[in-house]
Amino acid sequence: MKVSKEFRWEMAHRLPFHKGRCKNLHGHTYKALIQFEGELDKNGMLIDFYDIYRIVNPVIDELDHSIICDKNDTELVEIANKINERVVIIDKPTTAENISIYITEKIIQSSLPDNLTQITIRVYETPDAFAEYSLKIK
Repeated sequence: MKVSKEFRWEMAHRLPFHKGRCKNLHGHTYKALIQFEGELDKNGMLIDFYDIYRIVNPVIDELDHSIICDKNDTELVEIANKINERVVIIDKPTTAENISIYITEKIIQSSLPDNLTQITIRVYETPDAFAEYSLKIK
């Protein structure tokens, strides 16, 4: 069985290594489709949609209206901190691929039901472009 919930947020980033415009600081309206997979519990439920919201929303709230920065992009980190911006620092370049991994890692730190076997996160950077990451929980 699979159950999914969608989340949206606004966030800025840049990719200093990029040869095109993405090397500049810019923003997106991100969307994430969070999907859990596993066996139904005795009540015929995989995971309550409210529990998905309770687990995932703090991660999305951290990202919303922030600048996400690669820890090695020290120039951007310094400038963002200097002007008091909300900053989320990750260990990798801020590609959609790495953002999907980051969100997954944050979610699996939560207390998840025992019947879940896999989580898949699809992060849309634009309405028609996404990166998807799946992780077996057990």
